[in-house]
Amino acid sequence: MNSVSYVGHGTVRLELDGLAMLTDPLLRRRVGHLRRAVPLDARVIEGLAAILISHGHHDHLDVPSLERLDPSVPVVVPRGLGRLLAKHFESVTEVEEGDELSFGPALLRVTPAEHDSRRHLGRLRANAVGYALLGSRNVYFAGDTGPFDGMAGLVPDLDLALLPIWGWGAKLGRGIHLDPVSAANALSLLRPRIAVPIHWGTYLPLHRGLRSAPSFLSEPAVAFVREAAAVAPEVDVRVLEPGERLVL
Repeated sequence: MNSVSYVGHGTVRLELDGLAMLTDPLLRRRVGHLRRAVPLDARVIEGLAAILISHGHHDHLDVPSLERLDPSVPVVVPRGLGRLLAKHFESVTEVEEGDELSFGPALLRVTPAEHDSRRHLGRLRANAVGYALLGSRNVYFAGDTGPFDGMAGLVPDLDLALLPIWGWGAKLGRGIHLDPVSAANALSLLRPRIAVPIHWGTYLPLHRGLRSAPSFLSEPAVAFVREAAAVAPEVDVRVLEPGERLVL
């Protein structure tokens, strides 16, 4: 059964043609000054065929989270980041835009992304990427990106687009990202049948939400639905709360 589970932040479990893949695993209850606002289902890490890393920022390449995973699962990372994980996993493959890898009946194609991906407190440099998983359904995981040339028709016959729409605080923060408006505009270029917003509603600063949930945990998704209806009404937008699953 083909499905997508929004684990939270940039972490998604994709199940396609009998394969399960996990993107940008961030699986900790607390990460630095952030805490997870929603529970985590431990079953999302079971039976994985691959782990996909989009870039080197600590909230997308989190070594303590990755250490919780089976070391025999193949990991795919942007070129330049492999040595961070070489001692934790038996198979680490570095990739760059345009590369293709086969996983059973599915083809994984590496797509471009527009995002400052420098990893702080180190000298590692690697370009951010996205991934298109092509099989009986075609799925695009954008990673963390802003708009870029080439989005139009990036994945032909696209069934599902997983697009980042926010971050972890009241503001989106520095750097190049998609927000609810630009993510909705991206839909008009990508033209997926279904869109699921990601990178929202999961983490918040420790001092926030002690009395009530702050609005930035929910408002980005509401805004994305509204903007998408205006610019790409033909796209079926499905909002998954962290922990929810959608059968394709």
